[in-house]
Amino acid sequence: MKFNNHIKMEGLEAYVALHFMYYNFIRIHKTLKTTPAMAAGITEKLWSIGEIIDLIDAKEELRDRSRRKYKPKY
Repeated sequence: MKFNNHIKMEGLEAYVALHFMYYNFIRIHKTLKTTPAMAAGITEKLWSIGEIIDLIDAKEELRDRSRRKYKPKY
């Protein structure tokens, strides 16, 4: 059952990371009247969901490339 728990933890980690990205880079807060990332000077633009998905896809592509290097050739 440890394998299933590992998969659940990966899903939970992905959900939490996505939530933090949404909260800090997409959602405009009423008190700040901007996103927290913009208020902190981390970014100058309002991000979209599509941009975050592109960022995730780019990370997955890099991960796949690094895994290919270590596969034995037959």
